[in-house]
Amino acid sequence: MRRWIAALLVAAALGVAAAGCTKKSADLPAVEGNAAPDFTLKDLSGKPVQLSTLKGKLVLVNFWATWCPPCREEIPSMVKLNQVMQGKNFQMLAISIDEGGKGAVEEFFKRGGVTLPALLDTDGQVARRYGTTGVPETFVVDPKGVIRKKVVGGLDWSNPEVIQALQEIMGGK
Repeated sequence: MRRWIAALLVAAALGVAAAGCTKKSADLPAVEGNAAPDFTLKDLSGKPVQLSTLKGKLVLVNFWATWCPPCREEIPSMVKLNQVMQGKNFQMLAISIDEGGKGAVEEFFKRGGVTLPALLDTDGQVARRYGTTGVPETFVVDPKGVIRKKVVGGLDWSNPEVIQALQEIMGGK
């Protein structure tokens, strides 16, 4: 009987180890060096946007909210970055976690004269999958779909050094 229990425990342990070996990259945490977890969210027009369809581009995945002061401070530099990178292999995804959804984001953009490619994560499912601890929080995803940098807190995305670093990740100017 003891041998049977020992064999069962060994088999269970091997099963757990095997499960760890077969873990899909999409199940790995959103940390630098790992593949970015795929997601599909709707933009302000209701069109679904899937991260994995953007492979080949440098993607800036930014989690933000209209009620967040550091987010509001960061937005103008994101607008400038988006303008500078226009026509390049670059895509910005400004993911709003506002519970007010589309209405809250559209009103915020209208008041501030802001234009950004915004996605809606009103239930916070994608933010949880990425393990965000607050907003703003940004993930720089390289053209191969790998997270190259995680930035917690606001950043001046229009800073020439930041733009140069992003262009280097993109594979040149």
